[in-house]
Amino acid sequence: MMRSYILARYVIRAVFWAMLGAVVGLWLLQMVFAYLSELENIKESYTLVDALKFIAYRSPYFLVQFIPTGALLGTVIGLGLLANNSELVSMQASGVSKSGIIGWAMMPASLFVAISLITSQFVLPITNQKADAVSVGKPIDRLASVNGYWSVSEHDGVQDIIYISYADSEGGLGEVKSYTLHEGSLIAAMRAGSGSHTNAKNDTRYTWQLNDVNAIDVGVKGVSQNRERTTTLTLPIAPSDVHLLTRKPDDMSLTDLYAHRQLMRHQGVPSLRHELIFWQKLLSPFAVLSLVLVASSFVFGSLRSQGLGLRIVLALLTGLLFSYLTDLMGFIALAAKLSPFMMSLLPIVISALAGMYLLQRRR
Repeated sequence: MMRSYILARYVIRAVFWAMLGAVVGLWLLQMVFAYLSELENIKESYTLVDALKFIAYRSPYFLVQFIPTGALLGTVIGLGLLANNSELVSMQASGVSKSGIIGWAMMPASLFVAISLITSQFVLPITNQKADAVSVGKPIDRLASVNGYWSVSEHDGVQDIIYISYADSEGGLGEVKSYTLHEGSLIAAMRAGSGSHTNAKNDTRYTWQLNDVNAIDVGVKGVSQNRERTTTLTLPIAPSDVHLLTRKPDDMSLTDLYAHRQLMRHQGVPSLRHELIFWQKLLSPFAVLSLVLVASSFVFGSLRSQGLGLRIVLALLTGLLFSYLTDLMGFIALAAKLSPFMMSLLPIVISALAGMYLLQRRR
């Protein structure tokens, strides 16, 4: 028991430091390249300091992007160094199973998975928004606004079309137009010059107060017009939803992506892009663990007789291949309107099966 504990600590420590070095190395390298790329955008309103701030705010995003590849590369390096020193052979000779060693290697990978999830949930939504503010030279609150938003809903043969020229997270509203159609014929129309969100206790979160309202009803007897200074109307968005409609799905947390999914379903227009990113982020821990399994096959499987350098090159190529496969499955899901969950899970399953096959190919 004590021997297994000591060996477990030894393997975990070796793999952890290798993963840390790989993740940090790739992270810093990406930030250097990103900063050099930003230099092309330097102008009077966007200085070198602004570019540095932009990269600093984007650094958590780069970290999350490179954790899977870093875990893959770190596993190959950590276990590969132990294999080159014949330490893995000695462990197996002493009764430690191959699966036990792979399980130990997955423990530090789980730590980096937790770091990735925490960063995606609590850090990225803030830092990416600040990065966008630096990039466009606008305050953050100016970014959280919707311009030119359309919503179409249908019930009992009646179709409601709503156009919102401007809405922000503070409850401000610009020009609003709505059209009601029945079997393709216009039966009502409304225009409001401005509006604000109502805070009455009995109102729902989607209820707004509109100002300078001009409404038209089209009936059998003709057209009637009605003007009002103020009126209330239920619109398809609430102030708290505005930031969900302005943020890119890659920059949103899991909870925001879920809230966006519920908002779109409430309006009857689900966003496959947001659902795809939601499932990719939710399944990311399994993606990292599947890559660790593939990395272990490079050490224990058919490539165990090869040098460490070749294993590192193959690990980098495998990381790129997995990234491309994930992007490809996402593109297919969006183009063919397939299940985002299944297309996000497929690369993970392929990676895990490939790792198990390589492990069993040569014992």
